[in-house]
Amino acid sequence: MLLQQLLSGNFDPAFILSWLVAVTIALTVHEFAHAKVADMAGDGTPRAMGRVSLNPIDHYDPIGTTMILLLGMGWGKPVLINPTNFGHPRRDDALVALAGPGTNIVTAALFAMPLRFGFAEEYGQVLQWIVLINLFLAFFNLIPVFPLDGSHILQAILPYEKARDYAIFMSRYGIVLLLVLVFTGVLWSVVVIPSGLLYYLLTGLPSPF
Repeated sequence: MLLQQLLSGNFDPAFILSWLVAVTIALTVHEFAHAKVADMAGDGTPRAMGRVSLNPIDHYDPIGTTMILLLGMGWGKPVLINPTNFGHPRRDDALVALAGPGTNIVTAALFAMPLRFGFAEEYGQVLQWIVLINLFLAFFNLIPVFPLDGSHILQAILPYEKARDYAIFMSRYGIVLLLVLVFTGVLWSVVVIPSGLLYYLLTGLPSPF
């Protein structure tokens, strides 16, 4: 996104600031939620690695986060967990996975309130981007393809034997399948359509996408 602005020569400081703030908030609350729920479920790994934090620097991935900022597609610094430390490994792994997208949706709903009730004023642009990026990140991660959060959630729902087969398949072909979804444009539709609908319900405004 930033790279597109720079290359086009259409340099909009308000947009750039809004984009930076929105991405920072969305990634930070997403990764913090994963770490916090894992910590609460009995796995001390995220806390030992300094990830139970709302400091954006703690969740910055030099490659993935920079790609999001420049290109609009990438990843945050993954939160490493050890499911063997959980009291209920399958259930707790699903809760940890769900915590990230769930927190993004809650964050979007909170920042949508000024837009919905008409007191956003000069902060309208940044609030719109915060809502949108949080929704995009939530629905993107709910796709049940490894390594996204949705794959962990689906694996916990499936019967044990089916879950094992699914995990084996995804470990082999998940990344390839995700790349196919990206380059065919299917991923864009899967993310943008539900994000746009929820954006409208939360803000009362039509989605810009």
